[in-house]
Amino acid sequence: MTKLRNHLLRASAISTLALVGTLMGVTSKALAQPRTFTTIDFPGASFTSARAINGRGDIVGFYTSAGRGRGFQLRRASFTSIDVPGASLTQAFGINNRDDVVGAYNNSTGGHGFLLSRGTITSIDFPGSGLTQALAINNRGDIVGLYNRGGAHGFLLRQGRFTSIDFPGAFTTAARGINSDGEIVGSYTNATGEHGFRLSEDDGFRSTDVPGAQLTEPSAISSEDDVVGLYDRAGRRHGFVWNEDGGFRSIDFAGASVTTALGINGRGDIVGRYQLGGVSHGFLFSRPRDDNADGAELAPLQNAEDQPALQDDESQAPPQDEFGLDATG
Repeated sequence: MTKLRNHLLRASAISTLALVGTLMGVTSKALAQPRTFTTIDFPGASFTSARAINGRGDIVGFYTSAGRGRGFQLRRASFTSIDVPGASLTQAFGINNRDDVVGAYNNSTGGHGFLLSRGTITSIDFPGSGLTQALAINNRGDIVGLYNRGGAHGFLLRQGRFTSIDFPGAFTTAARGINSDGEIVGSYTNATGEHGFRLSEDDGFRSTDVPGAQLTEPSAISSEDDVVGLYDRAGRRHGFVWNEDGGFRSIDFAGASVTTALGINGRGDIVGRYQLGGVSHGFLFSRPRDDNADGAELAPLQNAEDQPALQDDESQAPPQDEFGLDATG
């Protein structure tokens, strides 16, 4: 275990855009509200990706600066760098309401997962694996991710014990998100491409695909059972949000060539990444917050020319095509 010393940077590179979206037809109370995009850029970084958000609105992700990748935590408009000592690359992927952070790092011995809790870093390595990535953590401390041992497999780490997760008949499996009820989402590959899955104790595995997509990759599941992720259609990547009642809705940052939704909390706040003009930025897609003591919400103004950021997904073409397992988003 290693003590981590972090430094704070003011979040001067955070800007809220006048883009407003409404999740029409989605019955989840957490999602059925107008919301706005906020761009997140680590100061001086050439690449930023927001990966997860907890119930208090704290965000983790990673950035690239001067050719080196580091993790970050964003809280109350202040960035904290996360840099595993001795690592050539550090990426933060998940955070829970106790401020426990999980992620992955590379050093001279290979690729490892990590848990950052109360300032102490603990490495996570699936036994016998040359690569482990910790991708999400819930409020009970359960961790999910992937490891490589003769192929990619998902895992659950609960109370110090590893359990492998393999979708039946799949070539590869990655467990990417877990909520407080222990429901897990992720992706798997087979002869027809990459597909999403949902795993629960009651229902076992269920396959989940965005209609018409060549690739579906769920990334996170909230305490309200809302699922976010990314899909590929006709060579372009989009974000999505999905629940049992409302189905799939696309998330696209206006003008971006790539949008990926990577994390969601119980309030329905969504984080991810978009690419615009060849540069990658993180984003927060959320309802406006009011700083007044009574916690009342402020409804944003909606202009007639505003384009909905979330769109109904009605295409019914069958999913197919190639797989590209990518835990970095």
